[in-house]
Amino acid sequence: MTLVTAPRADPAAARRALADALPTPFWLDDPLAPEPGPPLDGLHACDLAVVGGGFTGLWTALLAKERDPGRDVVVLEAGRIGGQASGRNGGFCMATLTHGLGHGLSHFPGEIDRLESLGLANLDDIERAVERYAIDCDWRRVGEIDAAVASWQVDELAETRDQMIARGREVQWLDARAMQAEIASPTYLAGLWKKGRCAMVDPARLAWGLARAARGLGVRIFEHTRVEALEPTSAALVLRTPGGALGAGRVMLATNAFPALLGAMRRRVVPVYDHALMTEPLGDAQWQEVGWRRYQGVADAGNRFHYYRRTADGRILWGGYDAVYHFGGAISPELERRPATFQKLAVHFFETFPQLDGLRFTHAWAGVIDTCTRLFEFWGTAYGGRVAYALGYTGMGVGEARFGALVALDLLDGRKGERTGLRLTTTKPVPWPPEPLRAGIVGLTSWSLGSADAHEGRRNAWLRTLDRLGLGFDS
Repeated sequence: MTLVTAPRADPAAARRALADALPTPFWLDDPLAPEPGPPLDGLHACDLAVVGGGFTGLWTALLAKERDPGRDVVVLEAGRIGGQASGRNGGFCMATLTHGLGHGLSHFPGEIDRLESLGLANLDDIERAVERYAIDCDWRRVGEIDAAVASWQVDELAETRDQMIARGREVQWLDARAMQAEIASPTYLAGLWKKGRCAMVDPARLAWGLARAARGLGVRIFEHTRVEALEPTSAALVLRTPGGALGAGRVMLATNAFPALLGAMRRRVVPVYDHALMTEPLGDAQWQEVGWRRYQGVADAGNRFHYYRRTADGRILWGGYDAVYHFGGAISPELERRPATFQKLAVHFFETFPQLDGLRFTHAWAGVIDTCTRLFEFWGTAYGGRVAYALGYTGMGVGEARFGALVALDLLDGRKGERTGLRLTTTKPVPWPPEPLRAGIVGLTSWSLGSADAHEGRRNAWLRTLDRLGLGFDS
């Protein structure tokens, strides 16, 4: 393996590498993708209706049937199962419930050790479900490396290392030489390998596997079924769709960043577009140049960061950095095509791995993240506890969604216990202001985070104000 000095990447070479990239999420472009289920047609009834066929909705349905096999559960998905955030992410399934240990300490210092334990137990339970239901999703419990690519990040990572070791976390410090031995990039100055608390997974296959498992337990799943209205009556909650209606005793709303049926949800989440690229498979000689034999996920330690990982068929997924909000919370397929961002990502890729010059990208895509002001999930109920919701994962939903479903089911079932009594679960993030102030705040915050990266991590007056208010804009 040859170590190299990083030149500035050639923008023209980056454009050539992107020339044939499909505007399709790689994970969803799978010949093993299941056929869609039918849409809802006519009038139906059930005990529990779940709106949304992503991770939160699928875990809700599966766990509900595991708790009570006699419960009649129906999932309504506007598009395809796993077709939005659940099938478009990097496949990092993390144990954290609070967007990282440091972030959790700043919000819930008295509760953080219990939250860390609950998060690890949740990850363990996801792993057991993958095994129990024989879900073929390339599950690898290999951990994640935070990579320092600027000198100020080395000190911050060292502080994180000390916090984690003090709480008995299994971590390994990698100096520049050790980091290069794991993964060869001239950009690396140090790394913190967080072992055991993150798994790499094919997220679309995980979603499809959860749907298959839920169907096997008797859950009815209707795809291409958009819920247009939620109407409470004395007898049932009625969900109106283009082809019919579904009456339910209880309803779980698992709609992520998409327009919600409750105003309380809409005010606390904004849709932010995240972008990703997937390379063609690397050859053996290229992998020898890169190393990366253990498949860890990687994220650099900047405020505006890249995340990346190996795939089972020898590709590299490369995503992150730009987080794009469109005025009014706009969401549309056209907004997923952002050539300037894909070009920027490609340039950054070749600056990180200059030894892969000439590699091509096969896919370039985007998806919306349900972003809240504290950066981790929250819950709520409506209509006398007959409706529940969980959302606000802000990029951490692959792992957090199962915990989100557990808490929401506790709320719907009237179960009082440790999960429903946590400050994590009984508090909510600060709502977003209306437009145009909302767009201004998102834009100023994004600019400020980039400025901090360019000035050795120093946070400007705006970011320091957000810190004092307990808002979570640190990544």
